[in-house]
Amino acid sequence: MEMVRGAIFSALGERVIDARVLDLFSGSGAFGIEALSRGAAAATFVDDHPKAIAAIKGNLEKTHLEAAIVRSDVFRFLERTDQTFDLIFADPPYSKRPNDPDLAAKLITSSALKNHLPKNGLLVLEKTSGDVSLEAHGWTAIRDKTYGSTQVLFLTANAREETDQPQPRNPPG
Repeated sequence: MEMVRGAIFSALGERVIDARVLDLFSGSGAFGIEALSRGAAAATFVDDHPKAIAAIKGNLEKTHLEAAIVRSDVFRFLERTDQTFDLIFADPPYSKRPNDPDLAAKLITSSALKNHLPKNGLLVLEKTSGDVSLEAHGWTAIRDKTYGSTQVLFLTANAREETDQPQPRNPPG
C-alpha cells in the first residue's frame, strides 16, 4: 500500500501544495497525513469507525500535524457539509462477500460528492479493479492505474450541463 500511495503522490506532484484535502473512509489517515506533510493547507478526515478515529488522532500526534477529524458516515457527511476541497481521497472498504455494498460505486453515483469539488478539483478513488460507469455519473478519468487488484482512478467532475445551472433572473422592467 505504501508503493501505491507513493505512486499517487508522485502523480499529484505540486497539486498537493496549498490544497484543501478531504480524506474519506480515512482508516489510519495515511492519505490526508501524507498530503499535509507535502504542503497541503488543510485536511479533513472522515470515518465512522471508532478505531479509525483513534488511529488518525494518534498518527496526527506522532507527526505533529493538525487537521479536522469527523466521526460520521461518509455519505451523511457529504450531504451535510458545505465545504469544498481541492483534493478528495477515497479508499472505501472493498466488498468481501457478494452481498456487501460496493461503496466505491455508491460514491461515484453520489451527487453530493461533486458539490464539494471546485471546477479544477480532483477525486482520487482507490477501489478493487473492475469497471464502474464513470461517464454515466458525470466523471472523467484523467488517470487510471492498476496495482495488483487495486485500481486507482484520478477523476474530475464533468462540467454541468446548461440546464443544470441556475438560470439568471431578469430584473423586471
